[in-house]
Amino acid sequence: MLFSPASPLPASPALTRRGVLAGGLTLGLALALGGKRARAAGPVGTFDPPATPNAFVTIAPDDSVTVTVKHLDMGQGVSTGLPTFVADELDADWSQMRFAFAPADAATYANLAWGPVQGTGGSTATANSWMQLRKAGAAMRAMLVSAAAAEWGVPESEITVARGRIRHEASGREAGFGAFAQAAAALPVPAEPRLKAPAQWIYIGKEGVPRLDTPSKTDGSATYSLDVRVPGMLTAVVAHPPLFGARVARVDAEAARAVPGVEDVVEIPTGVAVVARDTWSAMKGRDALVVEWDDARAETRSTQALVADARAVFERPGTTAFASGDAAGALAGAARTIEVEHVFPYLAHATMEPMNGTIARREDGGYEAWGAFQIQTIDQASVAAIMGTTPDRVRLNTLFAGGSFGRRAVPGADWISEAAHILKATGERAPIHLVWTREDDMRAGHYRPLVVHRVRAGLDDAGRIVGWEHRIAGKSIMKGTPFEALIMADGVDATSVEGARAMPYAIGARRLTVHDTRELVPVLWWRSVGHTHTAHAIETLIDELAHAAGRDPVDYRLSLLEEGSREAAVLRRAAEEAGWSGPGEGNGRGRGVSVHTSFGTAVAMVADVVVEGEEIRVPRIVCAVECGVPVNPDVIRAQVEGSVGFALATVLREQVTLADGAVVETNLDTYRPTRFSEMPRVEVHILPSENPPSGIGEPAVPTLAPAIANAVFAATGERLRSLPLDLSAGRGA
Repeated sequence: MLFSPASPLPASPALTRRGVLAGGLTLGLALALGGKRARAAGPVGTFDPPATPNAFVTIAPDDSVTVTVKHLDMGQGVSTGLPTFVADELDADWSQMRFAFAPADAATYANLAWGPVQGTGGSTATANSWMQLRKAGAAMRAMLVSAAAAEWGVPESEITVARGRIRHEASGREAGFGAFAQAAAALPVPAEPRLKAPAQWIYIGKEGVPRLDTPSKTDGSATYSLDVRVPGMLTAVVAHPPLFGARVARVDAEAARAVPGVEDVVEIPTGVAVVARDTWSAMKGRDALVVEWDDARAETRSTQALVADARAVFERPGTTAFASGDAAGALAGAARTIEVEHVFPYLAHATMEPMNGTIARREDGGYEAWGAFQIQTIDQASVAAIMGTTPDRVRLNTLFAGGSFGRRAVPGADWISEAAHILKATGERAPIHLVWTREDDMRAGHYRPLVVHRVRAGLDDAGRIVGWEHRIAGKSIMKGTPFEALIMADGVDATSVEGARAMPYAIGARRLTVHDTRELVPVLWWRSVGHTHTAHAIETLIDELAHAAGRDPVDYRLSLLEEGSREAAVLRRAAEEAGWSGPGEGNGRGRGVSVHTSFGTAVAMVADVVVEGEEIRVPRIVCAVECGVPVNPDVIRAQVEGSVGFALATVLREQVTLADGAVVETNLDTYRPTRFSEMPRVEVHILPSENPPSGIGEPAVPTLAPAIANAVFAATGERLRSLPLDLSAGRGA
């Protein structure tokens, strides 16, 4: 059937909002994203676009203020954080505030950190919207004042705005925003609207501002992709190859078609899709499929072989990512050298809401899709290419995401592309809702790369670091994708070396090389991307060097950090709040520390651990964070706490392993997230700052593992360098 936009849908601003879509935008243009991502981990820039209030602020007759949010909310709270900017500059009452997700329109809703691309990632949402939305709110306030002054025949200077009310004290006139919204929207937009000074903020940086999404997520009215029901919709599941790189050789669909509820079986580029009237019937139909796979070009190595092959690439020269001074010479002349190796496994994103999305053909010949779109420009262009149309003919409705951690931002737009292929293969006769089960995503998804680090550092007689040689082996996330030409420079994938290329420590001479591995396992950014492994390799070795120099780990780091730096500030604060008096004296109890900057945010952690036999418990984490202006302290704390819970399981046990090329861990029984009983007490201390806001969704992840590993050494005397930490494996120096 053809889908009419007027058909009944779940109540949601994101499902009903309409906007002007960017026309003629090609995937090649969308990939301008890559040129910015390489710098996303560095200091956050100031984005100062012109004020565009009518694109972001809608005021209704009932005085409600709806802020158009151009980013995906995957739980990080942008649907609250971004409206906060508007509410403060507009002088609205918080009870008036609403939000709606933006349509796919890169010309209007581009991520300013990426270029002409609409999308969310790299912890850029708050930073790139900071001035844009403050200006939108301030401009709309000025326009409301102008409209009121004209209506009441009074000077603008005599009008005040507070808590959503416009007043003229001398005449006693008063009205809400809705009374002047239409007139205000027609007025010229101020070129440089006056912004509030920090002392005037009512909501920004204040405690107790409630999240706007809490009520709907509490009462169940929030709309996720899995909630979408379009009239006439069919549900599809896909049988993916059991090995990466395998292809369909032959399909016997007779038994599958015989399953009650099954409507069709079609082959698509990534496997075989079973289409049915409901999810259960589709899954039962898939179970009945008989598929022979061509494994001739598939990945068949097990994890042990992949690790061995990663180590082997160190025998060949790598590509230089950073060099300062003569590292080899400095190491040769060092009084003492320490060399370490770290192995980091594949990791799954394991989002609570697996991949899914709905697509339908509209009566006007265009297409409409619903889903948790993370890079709308790429998703829109991918659907258009598959359906043989232009991006402006594809309307995307962005919904809440039940987690992402990078998984929904795929260069190949995998899940929505599959839905489009199925719609096309079934003759576009009915809307298609594609559903991936958790097993689908665990076995056929995308993963944090398997990475091996080798680092050698040298000390002089005084314990100073005179030389540092760092080698990283792993599969590039960008190589072989459309991003390659834009994000890779001189053969170096910035996501492979971020966190290791720029280091805050004073080191005499340093060299960093990257060594690319070759495998067919699909890799992707995972919450904090390269920092997940570079921070661990650096911070655990710094701890070893402190021990070798006979220095306290906190004092040693401070001696290497620039006085007055953000890293020094968060380190001092975390140590102070933790009551740091040293790492401990063993006997199964210890403390560890780490500090790292990523996505413009500096984070320090102190971890308390208790080791009993082979069990590692983490009762307490103390964290200090400097993320620029702390827009919503409650959200910042929640993100740090969530990062600890998310990362803790990867420190203690989570890993994706392969047996003869097939993924072993297929669900949460074998890839087990952190349990409530394991969750540490997390104390978050936010440093005041006048810097523009920086990222907070990812930066607390990289610091957890090294802090815990360093604490385990303090408790046991064993250095567990690889992740996950395993006292039973006999790893240690």
